[in-house]
Amino acid sequence: MKKATCERAAKTQMQIDGFVGDYISGITEQWLMIAPKANPGMLEMFRDRDNNPQRNQVPWAGEFAGKYLTSAVEILRITGDPELKKWIKEFVAMLISFQDADGYLGPWSKTHRLTNTSASSHFIWDEGDGPYYTWDTWGHYHIMLGLMLWHDETRNADALACAEGIANLICSKYLGKKKPLLVETESTEMNMAPVHSLSILYRKTKNERYLKMAVQLVDEFSAKNNKGEFLTGDYLQHPLSGKEFFESPKPRWESLHPIMGLVELYYITGEESYKEAFEKTWWSIVKLDRHNNGGFSSGEKATGNPYHLAAIESCCTIAWMAMSVEMLKLGGESIVADELELSMINSIVGMHSPTGRWATYNTPMNGVRHASAHSIVFQCREGTPELNCCSVNTPRGFGMLSAWALMKDTEGLLLNYYGPSTLTAKIKGVTVSLEQETTYPLNGQINLKVKPSKATNFALKLRIPYWSKKTRVTLNGEKVTGVKSGSYLCIDRKWKKGDRISITLDMSLHGWRGENECKGKSSLYRGPILLTYDHRYNPEHAKKGKDLVRKENDQGASDHLAIPTIDAKTLKGKPVHWDDWHAPQLLLEFKVPGGKTIRLCDFASAGETGTPYVTWLPVKNAPKAIPFSKENPLRSSRL
Repeated sequence: MKKATCERAAKTQMQIDGFVGDYISGITEQWLMIAPKANPGMLEMFRDRDNNPQRNQVPWAGEFAGKYLTSAVEILRITGDPELKKWIKEFVAMLISFQDADGYLGPWSKTHRLTNTSASSHFIWDEGDGPYYTWDTWGHYHIMLGLMLWHDETRNADALACAEGIANLICSKYLGKKKPLLVETESTEMNMAPVHSLSILYRKTKNERYLKMAVQLVDEFSAKNNKGEFLTGDYLQHPLSGKEFFESPKPRWESLHPIMGLVELYYITGEESYKEAFEKTWWSIVKLDRHNNGGFSSGEKATGNPYHLAAIESCCTIAWMAMSVEMLKLGGESIVADELELSMINSIVGMHSPTGRWATYNTPMNGVRHASAHSIVFQCREGTPELNCCSVNTPRGFGMLSAWALMKDTEGLLLNYYGPSTLTAKIKGVTVSLEQETTYPLNGQINLKVKPSKATNFALKLRIPYWSKKTRVTLNGEKVTGVKSGSYLCIDRKWKKGDRISITLDMSLHGWRGENECKGKSSLYRGPILLTYDHRYNPEHAKKGKDLVRKENDQGASDHLAIPTIDAKTLKGKPVHWDDWHAPQLLLEFKVPGGKTIRLCDFASAGETGTPYVTWLPVKNAPKAIPFSKENPLRSSRL
């Protein structure tokens, strides 16, 4: 079996402070602790699945409990909150109680269980007498993930047994030459996802049926119908042939979940083609479909155009980050951690209310912020008034910090997360705490105290972001050499209490010059933070004349903003303080031609109070467009 280059430092104790910590606390208190109670149908849909009249529910309703559980366990790994742990334990017990004797744990009747069909339509746009398709195996996949995470955290045998029951049912129904094949059951970008969970479960149990089923599903990736059309995304052979992900037969975001099964199977089998296909797909998305705010997808799929201004669904970005965590574990490349930071600091914080009470469906580059319960209200039902695919999923954006903030490899520890925090892990049997005194990412100065329980030798690898061109590091006051952007700085020594590291990152402005729909515009960054023009902080630039009222749910609202042109040659930002409530995390003031002034805030705060915002800004004298490279995936240059 192959091993990951690096992995989560198990049982890491994490204290995340600053604004990221505030969001995590809010999500815990205002969503995770109350969502199932406020939306009891999350569990009750399993209780009455065979009772007429049956619930009218969206095809993916079975995912809600699993996505919620995965989010909750990952957040628990960060906070260690005893009340949250107690509640998850109750939730898991209730969830398991609804599993039928054959292993079924979905919301559909016996006639349709695990067939990915249902008795009636759930959408007003469906016509005719059916058949009507569901994402039943997709829902079971998410429940399996959540249960296995809970088992990892608690060693709860019932949770693992429940996941095995689901896997056994999938194998009984689809393993071997049975008809139909799983790939023949429609909605295959979603319903092929168990290849991922089955592979993880095999590594836990060594049950050969699970491995055989997973490998069979990979073989089915290339299946075609009688018209010669691919039934799913050809996720293995397509990237190996040199094609980009957006060119695949099924480039929707859900495809990332079955694709993650490839890396798990690589660890199990050592088959290099699995690894190669996974890596090529990841890089294709970074190059062509990861947007300036770290979000992924345009209109719920890859389009091959990072400038595309369509909706950036929250679930897409969560799946992208999950894939990036796997990429980081696989290769141990610091640039992957840079990508995770870009997504979290901008899109993940930006998609959440500061209270943690709600999150968006769409977190666009230009536009406004709408709660998902409003913009995709069609998913809400009796008993689940706040549930949709995104509301149960977005906390993972923070929860995945538990997987990548602090990692370990054969040499020591990898510190990926910078921000006010204390991260504690064990290395070589010694407890090591890393305490950060910083306001990063608002400032580039990071003071790190290394506190081993006793003096010990290990390598501490510090992430040096690729955008930080001039980075200075000192150890106990002495300059450290060998600092290189886009890599880990490895300090291998005998560490003792009192050791201090100072990291000074280059927070000078850098910009990405737009093309296609964003030609003539640029995105500006200060460190990892995407700077954003928000109507709230620039009232003097409001259009004059007769009243102009924005339309309800108007994602084109930002088109009506009169944004002064910025001159890149004279661009110097001055931090300013916002004295009123709902202050942004960062607010910079710039002088622009004509004696005018504009203020740009951090992307995460933009649109927070309901105002339109823009990230692709009119900039003259911007540096020429830089082509994508693996060394500079943001395509940015110093201003």
